[in-house]
This record gives sequence, C-alpha cells and structure tokens, in this order.
Amino acid sequence: MNLVIVESPAKARTISKFLGKNFRVKASMGHLVDLPKSQLGIEIENNFSPKYITIRGKGKILKELKESSKKSRKVYLATDPDREGEAISWHLVNSLDIKEDEPCRVEFHEITREAIKDAFSKPRPLDKNKIDAQQARRVLDRLVGYLLSPLLWDKVRKGLSAGRVQSVALRLICDREKEIEVFIPEEYWNIEGSFKNSQDKEIFTAKFYGKEKKKIVLNSQEEVNHVLEGLQNKKYVVKKVQTTEKKRHPSPPFITSTLQQEASRKLGFTSKKTMMLAQQLYEGIEVGQRKEAVGLITYIRTDSTKISSVAQEDAADLIKRQFGADFLPAKPRNYASRKSAQEAHEAIRPTSVSRDPDAIKRFLSKDQYKLYKLIWERFIASQMQPALIEQVKVDILGGQYLFKASGSKIIFPGFMAVYIEGEDDETEKEKQLPLLEEGQELILLNLQSSQHFTQPPPRYSEASLIKTMENKGIGRPSTYSPTIDTILNRGYVVREQKAFKPTELGFIVVDILKKYFPEIIDISFTAQMEDKLDRVEAGEIPWRSVLKDFYPAFRERLQEAKEKMEKVALEDEETDEKCPSCGKNLVKKHGRYGVFLACPGFPDCRYTMPLKVDTGVKCPLCQGDIVERKSKKGRKFYGCSNYPECNFISWNKPVDKKCPTCGYFMVEKRGRKKKTGYQCGNKDCGHQEQKESKSS
Repeated sequence: MNLVIVESPAKARTISKFLGKNFRVKASMGHLVDLPKSQLGIEIENNFSPKYITIRGKGKILKELKESSKKSRKVYLATDPDREGEAISWHLVNSLDIKEDEPCRVEFHEITREAIKDAFSKPRPLDKNKIDAQQARRVLDRLVGYLLSPLLWDKVRKGLSAGRVQSVALRLICDREKEIEVFIPEEYWNIEGSFKNSQDKEIFTAKFYGKEKKKIVLNSQEEVNHVLEGLQNKKYVVKKVQTTEKKRHPSPPFITSTLQQEASRKLGFTSKKTMMLAQQLYEGIEVGQRKEAVGLITYIRTDSTKISSVAQEDAADLIKRQFGADFLPAKPRNYASRKSAQEAHEAIRPTSVSRDPDAIKRFLSKDQYKLYKLIWERFIASQMQPALIEQVKVDILGGQYLFKASGSKIIFPGFMAVYIEGEDDETEKEKQLPLLEEGQELILLNLQSSQHFTQPPPRYSEASLIKTMENKGIGRPSTYSPTIDTILNRGYVVREQKAFKPTELGFIVVDILKKYFPEIIDISFTAQMEDKLDRVEAGEIPWRSVLKDFYPAFRERLQEAKEKMEKVALEDEETDEKCPSCGKNLVKKHGRYGVFLACPGFPDCRYTMPLKVDTGVKCPLCQGDIVERKSKKGRKFYGCSNYPECNFISWNKPVDKKCPTCGYFMVEKRGRKKKTGYQCGNKDCGHQEQKESKSS
C-alpha cells in the first residue's frame, strides 16, 4: 500500500477516487511544523537558523502519518504546487524520515483523473530552491513581525502588529486618504445640446467643446450664461464626421490577483470569499450522474497567464462548435506574463471546458456557480477573436461654438459574445448615433447646463488595492487576501461603502514606521525584497544572504526606536451614551472585532455594548431610532435601537425619504456601477428612483 499526503480532507477525497485501492490518501490539515508562536524561533547569531516545532494540536495527526508511513511501501507528497506547498512537503520529509533526494514529490495544477495519473507517473525530489525561498520569506516576516510588534505594544497599544507586506498596504491607504483630505474641489460646468435632423425623429445629445480650434473650460455660472447667449438663434451644421473601426482584444485568463479584482467588481465578493470558493472548486466538487468528485478549475495561486496546448485545443473546438469558425483566431491566443511570474504554473481556467456552468449549476452552491461561471467565460473569451467596433465622432458647429458627439456600435462581437471585463462594462454601452453627413443642418431642441466639481482620487476598494499591490510588486498571489484581513482585524482601516478608510490608529502606525523604519514602509524596498526571494527560488542567491543584507540596518533602527520613540497617548473618544450601571459616559474602545462602547470605570464597572451609529431615520414599526449594527461575520446592517423589543432590520441604509407609491421609508441602493439610487424598503412595493444630480 502506498501513502499519499495532501493538505486538506476535500483534496484527499477527490484524489483517492482517482488513485485506486493501492493508495491510501491522508490529509496533514495544512502545516504540521512551523516556528513557535510564543517566541521568535530564530537563532540570529547562528546564521539565522530557524527553530521548527510541531504545531500545538497537530501532534496526533503527525503521529498517525508516521505510523501510516512505516506501513507503506512508498510515501508520496502531493501538497500544493507552490513555495508553501514545497515547504510543507519538506517538513513532512524531515518528520517522516524520508530521504531528501527521494523522488516522492508529485506536482499537479489541476485535480482531474488524467492530471493525477500523469503526476504520479513522474515523481521528483523536493525543490530545494523553492523551499529556501519560502524559508527566507518566513524568517524575514518573523523577524519583522516579532521584533517590531512588541515595540508598537509598548509605545501605542497592545494587540497591534506590523508586517513587511501589511505595513506597505496600510501606507497606500493612508497616503491616499491624505490626498483626499488636502484635495480642493474646483467648479466646472458642462453644456449639453439635444439635436435632431429634419428627416429623422431620433434625438441625440452632444457636449459643448468650445471654439473650433480651442477648448473652453467653463468654471462659473457667468461663463455658462455668456456661452448660452452666444448659442441662441444659431444655425447648427455637421462640420465633420469621423468613422473608424477599432479592434478590442479579450483580456487574458485569470491569475490570482485579477480573479480577486473581477470577483469584487462583478460579484461583490471579498478577496477572502473569492479564495475560499476557488479553493473548493479546485479541490473537487461532486458532479455528473455518477457524482464523482473532480477539480473544476486549475490551481488558484498563480501569477502566470500560460495555458496548456490541450486546454487551448479544447477551447477552440467548443468555440467553433457553439459560435462558428468566424469567432476562432487563426492560431491560439497566448498572453505574456509578468517578468516575475512562475511560468511552471498555468492561469486559472476550467479543467474541462465541456463542463458548461449551466450544465453543472445544480451541483454547485449559488456562489460557487457565480465564480465558476466567471472563470469559465473569461477563459473561453480569452481564446476568441477580438471584437470589431465602429466608432463615430461628430463635430457640430453653431456660430463660433463647437459641440462634439460620439457613438459606437459593435460590427462583430468576437469575444464579447461571451464576456466583457468589469471595467469595460460601462464603455460598451455607449450610445449609437443616427446616420449623419457633413454639411447636414440640424435642429437644436434644447440646451442644458450642469454644475460639477472635480473629485478627489477615490479611496481604495479591495479590487483597486490588490491591483496596485500587484503593479508595484508588493506581495505575491497568496498574500493579498490575508494582508487585507490583517489590516481590517487590527483596526487600522475600516470599510465604508466597500472602500478602505484608515482609522486614527492606522495613521499613527504608518507615521511611526515612516519615521523609524523607512525601509519597512517603503514601496520600492518591499518590491525589491520580493525580487530577491524570486532570485532565491531561481537558485541565483543563497537564502541567508537576503537576511544578512536586511537585518543589521533593521536592528539598528529597532534599537533607536526603543530609545527615542515616545509613547503615543490614544485617548478614548467619549460619547453621549450613559452607562446604565454607574452613569458615566461610555467611551469608544477598539477590540478584536472592531469598535464597541465600554464604561471608563473599568475594572470597577465592566459594562460594554455594541456601538450604535444613528442613521437619523425612525423605525417604521415602533418609531425608535434606526442604528447601524454589525453581524457576527462583520457585515453591516441596520436595526432598531429598541431591539430586542423591536426586531426591525434592513441590509440597505435607510434614508429620511418616504416612498411616493406606498409611503414606506426608502433605502439607499448602491449598484455595482457605483450609481447610487433609492428603492422602497417595502419588498412588496418595488419603487426605485435615481439620485438627483445638480443641474441648472
């Protein structure tokens, strides 16, 4: 009997069905060996030697694996095909007394019968360079976290942490917030004209540009009035019509970061939720008549857009069959990966394009289906012809002033017949203009002016933060989601309307790190460190040299900070809420699960309560105050302050506005296109309306 060790029970169940009776598959439940939690675990003076121990609570699992390995003819290690998976296998090799040069490692990027059989036909020894790269990262992060965090506990507040990647992510958010704070809005106005020609009833709009050879920016009502006067009683003629054809190429298949971004934009999923669902799809779902568990997608932690030739051929057959030969390129489409990408990996794609999302929908949960459909469609689209779009630009002259209109229409949909990227959804809905000719006279129906103000740069959403981290080389595919979780859980940032806003604590931590540890918080330094880890994996530099280059300067800055840094007094914010036990005004406290109210008389008085954020709207059931609350999973909702006597709740934010149809209160409805509107809070009514824009 052969023993196969993987990380998770789900993965074990799927693989065991492919291997047959001669294999026993067991799960290690992740890491069994790691650095100790209670101490640094690094012998710095002994060439940065790590001190590994069996993780508390994992002794029983390790014992069972040892007993099974002794009874087995051969042990195979089938952990994930990345640095961390290689490190888990390395610890298993040492724990189970397997020779390091033993060809026991099997690597596969999809959990299908063919891939598993192929992997087990060619086991290899462990990849020492990959292990060293992971070990260097682990030791480096331990040095930063375990030596820097106690300083923050002492000088700021207990329970804080500072990490090599999380600190830079926090800096990005704080720097953006400062940009927003100093931003000064500038007024500007737009003028739109509604036109039609005498033969056609179709009305179209054009925007005021300025004079024929000079753009005019309108900054005040007075300037607008002056232009409007000059536009009265003028003859409007089509000055120029420019028609061009443009190719729009499909996006590459997903890598980890783009999957997280697109799932955030299109599905509203957090990166944590996306990776959890993707892991389930990768490890195996029971589908088909026989209910056989099979991995539906390839490995999910990847930064490579590479696609196997077999997958390309399968996609080509499906495209030709379902859409026709016109939708298939002359040769398969390949995409260039980033310089640092691990080319041994593939992009995230369906393991079989024949598993149409709708055909297997009944075997998936609602969210599994949504994510699988997204991955399937993106991959199929990536192998299709570009879309051909006709773009029309029209100049309209009225006296000395010029209007411009643009429109487009899809001549050939190409990949857009299957998939449109989230960022492009709006642009694809550009209006189509009527047929216009140069010299043609138009009828002006009306002019409308609208006041606007320039907007500050937007706060980072989860999607835009991950995109920025990827572009700047901060972290790697496996780090994006846990990094975001950490800065949220530590209270450094909060989510507001799906965007990250730094707290006072977040600003304080970033300012401290900027002053005393500029390298830790420096974006380019962090990216260079990632490059060094990649070089370790490539076998170009020894892993300990990375630590030797980093540690001396870090140690000096740490000592300087301990001596010179003053304690930061974080005053608790007092509220008007009275403690029902002793009458003192409750204060805001920061805990593991966010902000809450507590009595300042602690430890004599231990009263606490959830933080109530008043919405200014009265409860429709009892006329109590509707306040903001959080569920056990951290999701924001709105409930009555008289709970539990009143059990009113709403997931959407109520507003002080009555429904014109039924008189119930309205709630704010924010769509994925960021257009805020209102809808009736009464589900049986269904009334909706858009937020009014300021115009004149």
